[in-house]
Amino acid sequence: MTSQLAHRRRFAADVPAYKVADAAVMSRTPAAPSAYRTATGALIAFLAAFALILGMTQARAQTAPPSFADLVDQVGDAVVNITTSAIVATREGPAPNVPPGSPLEDFFNDFLDRQQGPEQAPRRSQALGSGFVISEDGYIVTNNHVIEGADEIMIEFRSGRELEAQLVGTDPNTDIALLKVEADAALPFVPFGNSNAMRVGDWVMAMGNPLGQGFSVSVGVVSARERALSGTYDDYIQTDAAINRGNSGGPLFNMAGEVIGVNTAILSPTGGSIGIGFAMSASVVTNVVDQLREFGETRRGWLGVRIQDVSDDIAEGLGLADARGALVTDVPEGPALDAGVEVGDVILSFDGEDIQDTRELVRIVGESGVGETVRMLVYRDGATQTLLVTLGRRETAEGSGATAPDGAPIPEPSAEILGLTVSPLTDELREQLDAQGVAGGLVIEAVDPASDAASKGLQVGDIVTEVGQQPVRSADDFRARVDTAEEAGQKSILLLIRRAGNPRFVALSLED
Repeated sequence: MTSQLAHRRRFAADVPAYKVADAAVMSRTPAAPSAYRTATGALIAFLAAFALILGMTQARAQTAPPSFADLVDQVGDAVVNITTSAIVATREGPAPNVPPGSPLEDFFNDFLDRQQGPEQAPRRSQALGSGFVISEDGYIVTNNHVIEGADEIMIEFRSGRELEAQLVGTDPNTDIALLKVEADAALPFVPFGNSNAMRVGDWVMAMGNPLGQGFSVSVGVVSARERALSGTYDDYIQTDAAINRGNSGGPLFNMAGEVIGVNTAILSPTGGSIGIGFAMSASVVTNVVDQLREFGETRRGWLGVRIQDVSDDIAEGLGLADARGALVTDVPEGPALDAGVEVGDVILSFDGEDIQDTRELVRIVGESGVGETVRMLVYRDGATQTLLVTLGRRETAEGSGATAPDGAPIPEPSAEILGLTVSPLTDELREQLDAQGVAGGLVIEAVDPASDAASKGLQVGDIVTEVGQQPVRSADDFRARVDTAEEAGQKSILLLIRRAGNPRFVALSLED
């Protein structure tokens, strides 16, 4: 827009010279030879500038290739159709045609379960998808959901040749699968590109097997980057290039013929393309593929903390200048605990990379090597310090928390503080709230609906375990933390809340 405006201004500034030149040419009187030469020079300068502007405009217009045919020829032989089959059981008798999600669906399913006869002989069902060859020795990338549950995977090349594929490994977290075919000659393949270099508006091309049509091409632009759908490691490129069922697992190319994404999902109320498609970025896929190729499975780094994003009010409560980093809410048994990480620490950088939010930390840790020792910068008690942590392998089970004390706290009367009515956590309440691992703490009995606590989502049954990053066992502890914060001129104070076993920090305002 700025360059166009500059061109317009330049053209407007040249108009008076054009008018002077035109008048001089028409008169051509010997009485003003110097004026004539000046006007003629101005005309020539204007025409040269206009030609330059026109050439630049045409160059911009030709940024989009006049045809994608050369690119298709360059990469097309490495894109494959995938047909999978699996054995499924069937029942006797026809099934009613009930739309999925219909209120009658459950009724008919229950009815058929009671009325239909025994299962018939198993039959083979088929599914279609796409993929692409990444090495001349026959490694092929596709989506996990394309081949999940299949007992036979057939690969069809653009030439019509078919080969059976073997499954090397899968990663459901990123929906990526790696296959292998054996061929008697080197196969055409495509390289991965730098997905981080893609900009919104860049041209991209998708290839695949949409709706079983085979080796179909669609083009569009990058609509957005760094999209997250539902996965922990999501990093999707959004595109308006048409992606439909059957495109899953196919490549998304840049204009150099490099794969910058694996077409994975669409957003659509109809099931067909409406111009909102998602491709898992190559920056994620390449790391997954390398691990599947080497180990047959993924081996992600594991830090062993529970974390949450740092909001503006939490940053103010902690004394942080900027709302960034990952706030530690729990440190079970694991690498982080061994490294000295504490609840309330804010992880600002990991292995030399600045951390903006929890999603970024999860991605960086997951891409780090198991057993690798890295430096981690944390903010604690108003200062930063560096910790060395040796990463484990990511586990699915969470470690247990601290054990409950031998004796229960002496019951105290309920107290109202910052719009919260709280009372000490007793053994009986621990059992009711499934909080056996929580030592000390206060149970929220009521929340003033007009309070900041209510607006922050605090509920009856939540357990306050820390106030001002210090543990609390009584209402007096709570009041003392609030008084200290107010005397220090703080505008808010941090509470560590546990709900259904999950910890999170909440910053409550101290201002009336």
